[in-house]
Amino acid sequence: MTDKPIVPYWHLWTDSDGVSRQKQCAMTRFALKSIQEPATPQWQGDKTSGAMSTMITVLPVGWIGEWHENPKPQWIIPLSGRWFVESMDGARVEMGPGEISFGGDQNCRDIAGKRGHRSGTVGDAPAVLMIVQFDNAPAPSAPCAFA
Repeated sequence: MTDKPIVPYWHLWTDSDGVSRQKQCAMTRFALKSIQEPATPQWQGDKTSGAMSTMITVLPVGWIGEWHENPKPQWIIPLSGRWFVESMDGARVEMGPGEISFGGDQNCRDIAGKRGHRSGTVGDAPAVLMIVQFDNAPAPSAPCAFA
């Protein structure tokens, strides 16, 4: 079997000053096991349990979501197209299919009209995103909580 995987993700989070920031993190906690016998073992990461909502959203070409917070902590998985996330600290990250992010920028302060993040499409194709939103869980208070 191959080496234990490392899966990168971007984490958008709120620091103790109420400013959104982004950090590239990596999931590394994987165990080689069957998801359901008799299936062959595969690398499985930590599971999150509890109530969640899943949706697909399509951002049209040229779409810009002005400054806002993620409504709830959520995983965002681009399926096609490209999009960007700009945090209050000035970092701008562009992502495409397979480059996942965690939106946990709740409880930001409004600083000069900026609160949370801006996001939008990049290029000449819509961005199709799968969102897995935690219904009742708080966002982690520090980056890279999903190691």
